[in-house]
Amino acid sequence: MRDVPSERLRAALGLTLLFLVIEAVGGYYTHSLALLSDAGHMLADSGALAIALFARRIALRPRSRLRTFGYRRAEVLAALLNATMLSVGAIAIVLEAIDRWRAPRPILALPMLAIASAGLVVNLLSAWILSRGKDGHDTNTRAALAHVLSDALGSVGAIAAAGMVLAFGWTRADPVISLAIAGLVAFAGLQLLRQAGHVLMEGVPHGISIPEVERTVRETEGVHAMHDLHVWRIADGYDAAMVHVVVEDVRDAVAVAERVGDRLREAHGIHHVTVQPEARDDALK
Repeated sequence: MRDVPSERLRAALGLTLLFLVIEAVGGYYTHSLALLSDAGHMLADSGALAIALFARRIALRPRSRLRTFGYRRAEVLAALLNATMLSVGAIAIVLEAIDRWRAPRPILALPMLAIASAGLVVNLLSAWILSRGKDGHDTNTRAALAHVLSDALGSVGAIAAAGMVLAFGWTRADPVISLAIAGLVAFAGLQLLRQAGHVLMEGVPHGISIPEVERTVRETEGVHAMHDLHVWRIADGYDAAMVHVVVEDVRDAVAVAERVGDRLREAHGIHHVTVQPEARDDALK
C-alpha cells in the first residue's frame, strides 16, 4: 500500500534541500539578511521534514507489548519538536535583525529579488505537494506544511525588502522585513506547540463536545446514569473514549455497553471506546 504522506514529505524535502544551497549562496553574495534568514529557515525546514518523515515511518510500526497503542504519537512528538525549532529560529532572526538595524550593510537588491522570487515558487510548490488531497493530513504533515508556508512568507518578505531597496535605496528595509518574518514564524511555532501540547495532555479532540457526548451516552437505551467520562486523542484519526455507565438491568449490561460504543462511533466518530457497565445501587440490595 502506498504511503502517500511519506511520498509528499520526501518530495518536499528534496525541493527544500535543492533550493537551500542556492538561497544560502545568494544571501551571502547579496549581503541580504532576509535571504540568509530564509536560508536558515529552509535549513530548519529540511530538518523538520526529515524529522517528520522519520516519525511517519515510526508511526507505521505495529503495536507491541510495551506500546499497546502502537507508535502513533511519534508524529505528535515530531510536530512538537518542529514547533520548537520554529520558535528558536524566530529568536535568531530577531537578534540578527537588531544587529543589522544598528549597522546597515549594502545589499545587491536585483539578484536578491530574483533569488527570493525563485524561493517563493519552490516553497509554494512544496506546500502544494504537502496539502493536496484529503488523505494524510495528520499533525505531523501539518507541522511540516506550517514550516514550508512560513518559509514562503519569508520569501515574500525578502521580495518586499528587495523592492524597497531598489525603489528607495532603504537598506534598513532588510532587517525590518526580517523582524516581521520572525513574528510570523514565531506565531506559527506557538500555534503548533499549542496543538501538539493539547494532544499530549490528552485534551478533548477538536470538534467533539463533551456535553453532546454525555447526552449520547445518557440517551442510550438501558443506561440509568453515567460517570467518569474521558475523551482524548491518541493521534490524528484515532480518538478514544472511556466511560462508566450504570445500567437499568444488570442482565443486559453487555448489550448496553455495546450500544453505547456503537452510538459514540456513529454520532461522534470515536472508534476506540471502552465502556464499563455497573449495576444500580438499589439493584444490589
